[in-house]
Amino acid sequence: MRILVDADACPRSVLNICLCLGQEHCIEVWTVASFNHNIESDHHIIVGNASQEADLKIINLVAAGDIVITQDWGLAAIVMGKGATCLHPMGWAYAADKIEFMLEEREIKAKLRRSGGRTRGPRKRSREDDRRFQELLCRCMQN
Repeated sequence: MRILVDADACPRSVLNICLCLGQEHCIEVWTVASFNHNIESDHHIIVGNASQEADLKIINLVAAGDIVITQDWGLAAIVMGKGATCLHPMGWAYAADKIEFMLEEREIKAKLRRSGGRTRGPRKRSREDDRRFQELLCRCMQN
């Protein structure tokens, strides 16, 4: 088991939680980000800044039993198909029975934005989000 973090858009507090829990439980934490990010990790992979480059690297690295941390619904769908557990930094796990609906919703919202419409962005991150994420990651590492 490894923890793979899509570090391009990962909140710093979530990255710190992953690194601390990984060290505490002797689980390798791999971070993948473009060269535009300054990430300090024992297992950090730097990729170019082209679209989806970090995602492609994670897809190539992931194996069944790994835990992937990402906000990207498309990446989540692919890594779950490879047998990995996928967690969102807000503290919830992606579910195989809901991912298709999430991807359809994403496409509908993208079409709305392309036609000039507006959608709401994510809410501000709170300490409760960090607590919920830490508890979820602990549970996943123990299973």
